Amino acid sequence: MSGSSGTKPDGRVERGNQTRRLVLGRTMDIASIEGLEGLSLGRIANELELSKSGVFALFGSKEELQLATVRAAAAVFADRVVAPLGDLPAGPGRVWALCRNWLDYSAGRVFAGGCFFYAVSAEFDARSGPVHDAIVRARQDWTAYVEGELEGARRAGGLLPDADAPQLAFEIIALMEAANAQSVLLGEDGAYTRAAGGIARRLRAETASEALGEIDASGDRSSAPPA
Repeated sequence: MSGSSGTKPDGRVERGNQTRRLVLGRTMDIASIEGLEGLSLGRIANELELSKSGVFALFGSKEELQLATVRAAAAVFADRVVAPLGDLPAGPGRVWALCRNWLDYSAGRVFAGGCFFYAVSAEFDARSGPVHDAIVRARQDWTAYVEGELEGARRAGGLLPDADAPQLAFEIIALMEAANAQSVLLGEDGAYTRAAGGIARRLRAETASEALGEIDASGDRSSAPPA
C-alpha cells in the first residue's frame, strides 16, 4: 500500500478499457447491419488494426464478444431512450416522451442498421444458448419497462382506470418496430411520422380527459412535448 493520498491509474487497464470501447462501438454497428454472427475476433482486429491476441485477451471467444456487444447495446439504448426522461412525472406525457425517444433513436441511426435489438432478435429468435437468452432478457426488460410506465400513468390518473397496460404496450412497441423495419428496408423516414401518429391516437384513446393535453393531438414528432 502506498502512503500517498491518491492512486495512479493503471495505464494498461485504461488502454484495455479504451480498446474495449473501440471494439464494442464497431461490433454494435456491424451487428445492427449483419447480425451478431457477422462478428469475429479476427475481423475486428483487422478492421481496427489491433492485435488479434489483444482482442482475444479482452473477450476470449466469439460468444463472449457477442454477449459483450449485447450488453453494450443495452447501455446505449438506455442512455438514449430512457435516461432523457429524467424526472418527468408519471403520466401519458412521460409515456409519449418515451415513445418519441425510441423513434428518434431509430430514425437517428444511433446504430447504423436501425434498432439493434430488432435486428438481432430476428437473427436469434429460433436459436438457443447464452446469446439468445441475453437478447430475450433485453427484450423482456424493455417490454416490462413500457408496461410499467403505462401502469404508472394509469395509477397516477392519467390513463383510464380500465386501461390494459400490457395490451397497450404491445401495440405501441409493434408500431415503433414497424416504423424501424420499413425505414431500414426502404430508406425513408415517413414511417416514423405514421408510427408517431398511431401511437398518439392510441394513447389518447386510453387517456383521461384532463390529461389529454400531455399528448400532441397530431402525433407529429416535431411538435410533441420534448423529452
